[in-house]
Formats: sequence, C-alpha cells, structure tokens
Amino acid sequence: MITAEEFELLRTEELRQAVAAARGRDPLDVAFDRTVPHARLVATQVKYLARAERKLPTYAAVQCILPPRAFEQASSEATAAHKAIEGDTVLDLTCGLGVDSLYLSRRFRRVVALERDPLLARITSENFSRMGVANIEVVNTSAEEYLRQEGLHFDWIYADPDRRSAEGRKLVLLEACSPDIVALKPKIDRITARLCLKNSPLFDVDEALRLFPDSRVEVLSLGDECKEMLIYADGTGPLVTATALGIGSFAAAPGAVPPETPPFDPERFRWLVIPDVALRKARLTRLHLAGKADCWSDNGFGFAAAEPHGVIGRVSPIESIEPYDPKRLKRGLKGRGVEILKRDFPLPPDELMRRLGAHPGADVRMAFTKIGNDFWAIRLK
Repeated sequence: MITAEEFELLRTEELRQAVAAARGRDPLDVAFDRTVPHARLVATQVKYLARAERKLPTYAAVQCILPPRAFEQASSEATAAHKAIEGDTVLDLTCGLGVDSLYLSRRFRRVVALERDPLLARITSENFSRMGVANIEVVNTSAEEYLRQEGLHFDWIYADPDRRSAEGRKLVLLEACSPDIVALKPKIDRITARLCLKNSPLFDVDEALRLFPDSRVEVLSLGDECKEMLIYADGTGPLVTATALGIGSFAAAPGAVPPETPPFDPERFRWLVIPDVALRKARLTRLHLAGKADCWSDNGFGFAAAEPHGVIGRVSPIESIEPYDPKRLKRGLKGRGVEILKRDFPLPPDELMRRLGAHPGADVRMAFTKIGNDFWAIRLK
C-alpha cells in the first residue's frame, strides 16, 4: 500500500511529470534510474498504469494514482460497466479504488461510496477529481458504522465484500467476508428494497439462492474466465443467468430441466461445442445447448451434426472420435506437440501428455471427455 507521504509526493507536479515521462519504459529500468526523482515510487506507478491500460483504461488515461493492492482487488472496467442497476441514489458499501462507483455514477444522480481505509479514501477522491467525476461522495467510514444512522434511503445498495482474511487467505463463505452482508441485511432492508452484491467466482449459485431466494443470480465471464457472480436481490427472481461479456447471455429459472439427450453416437457428430465457463458455473450448459447440440453434462462438451450457431462458447470441427485408448493414441501422437482440451475427464493435461508421449504444442488438437461410463478422444481439425 502507498503511504500517506508517498501519496502526497504523487500529487506534486514534479512526480506527476516524472510518471508521465517514464510511462512506456521498463519499470525496472525506471526504478534504478538516478535521474528520476523518487525512482522506485515512480516505477511502481509506471508498472500499474501499464496494466491499467487494459483493466482500467479510464484510470490510465488521466494517470490516476494506483496503490498496488487496491489495483489487484479492483473490478475491471469491463465488468463494472455491466452491472445492470440504475436510479436516483445508490450507496456503495465497499468503494476501494472506486471502479464500480465510477460506473454507478453514470447511471445514478448521486453515489455515496464508503471506504474504511482513510488513505485509500483520499486516493480514490483524488482519482475521481482527475477523472472529472463530481457526483460521487467518498465517505471514510465502515459499512457497519454508516448503516447505524437513522433516516437513510437509497434506491440501491451495492457491495463487493473483502474476500481476504487478515492473514491473506481467500474467503468463500459470504458470512466470513467483510462487511458481513448477511448480518447487515436487516439494516439494509430498512434503507432499500434493492441490493446488488458482487461475489467471488468461487461462490455457489445454489448458496446464493438460499441466502437470497427471490434474487437474480448472474455468473459473469470475460475471455472464458469466470470473473464474478452478481446477486440482484430486488424481488424480481428467482432467475439464473450466464453472461459471457462480448458474446451473449442465457437465463433460466432455477430447477429448469433440460430435454433428455439421446445415446452418444460418435459417427453422427461433426462439430464440438466448448461451452463458456459462465454456462458451466451457472449449470446452464445443457439448457442453453438444447436444440443446438447434444450434451450429457453441464460441465461437458456439446456435440452437433451440423455447425451450431448462437452458442455461448466456441465451436470446432471434428476430424474423428474414438474410444480413449492411450496405447493406440500414443502410436500417432508420440513426440508431437498437442493442444489438449478436456471436460469431465479424470486425468490432468500433464498426465495425459505423459501417457501419450506428447508435449504441449500446436501440431494436433485433441479433446477428451467422459460420457456415461465411457471415455472418448476427439481429434479436432
């Protein structure tokens, strides 16, 4: 974390110019450049501003101050922009670096953002000023303290609880995170009927619906990487949605049953569907692929006779499908570079490589899966 002294230094015109001049250079070179004032501090900002060009481009564009830990914990602008809430006023219980508050400010007239760390609250206020944002009030207090006030009302409350323990361990249970939203829920309900809650991608959909029965639960992915789970506890559920940013969304009521899948016939299939991770996490793969591809597991691949369209995921043409026989496969793959995809298959990729006598590469693309009690190897074109 940046110290108070370092924060004040980064606000000076001298260091603002030094950071601007060093951007684009190797941070290690900057750190040891004796001509750069406070070189290590400048180098750290250069490093994180370079990373911000992808994750936080608005912050990078105006050279915001980026504390390393706050940067790592912050939402990306892509996921922050997606949160589908709007109204007149919103309370952000967990401001941090303020990325979610920034995007909430574009859909609400007034944002009150709480940050319990006094220095981070100052840094975030400074950054909002640099970005020209005037409708966010950063308040240096905890959610627990702020919610003790009487007479509060907001259209929405937003929260992204800290999922790290004091010792740095990752926390999954919502009740273990800070603030404890489950414990605060009675106070939240007195202030608003609408809560938007961001959770770890490790959080379970069924657990979300258990804690918030009438909510909409959305699993959000970017680049086939699960980024977060959102709970919209506003009484409009229950509904489960899988969203792959830039690709599409699919939603269904909890407990919806997919149509029965016919027996696996390897001779019939010409296309393999690799469902996006959001579908798998939301357990919506089979429902989404119904009518497009056959699928026997929400964690598995889809198989289609004709090229499927409108799927949330990728499709690849199949060259051949055969029962998994490592000895037979090894005769054709030994010494070759192989790209491995696998779903519902017990062996990790490195063990598969060892058994096939292959190494990572792009000579051959193979997929491995289990359907029923049978194991299959799929060679892709």
